[in-house]
Amino acid sequence: MTDITRISPAELHPTAGYAHITVVESGRTAHLAGQCPLDRDGALVGEGDLFAQIDQVVANSLVALAAVGVGPERVVRSVIYIVGDRSEVLGAAWAHLQAGPLAPAFATASTLLGVAALGYRGQSVEIDLTAALSDRHPAHRAAAPQR
Repeated sequence: MTDITRISPAELHPTAGYAHITVVESGRTAHLAGQCPLDRDGALVGEGDLFAQIDQVVANSLVALAAVGVGPERVVRSVIYIVGDRSEVLGAAWAHLQAGPLAPAFATASTLLGVAALGYRGQSVEIDLTAALSDRHPAHRAAAPQR
């Protein structure tokens, strides 16, 4: 039995691969700060290239998840922010995310939003993730808190 259950009631509309509800039976959670398309030095990656920015955000998200000893399959909530309001751009971003290594994170309770702007000049994407930590993954206890 798993400690994470994903539910999509038949009475609600079909989804594009995510679950309407995610239930975590017990344990701790990690709330990741919004992951931005910045490299290790803080420079924006892929200005003007949404897919390059998505790839950098995915890479950063995987590093952050690994730092607490989990992978994308332990994500229980995601919010994806894309600059713009055109449904074809939002759909293309979703498809790109679904085809990448962070895809299991988006099978959970997920929200995709088109927004007017994000925090960094030229930034086109940001992703917020919440992950369920498991006692089966002791590495999350070894990470030293930043002060």
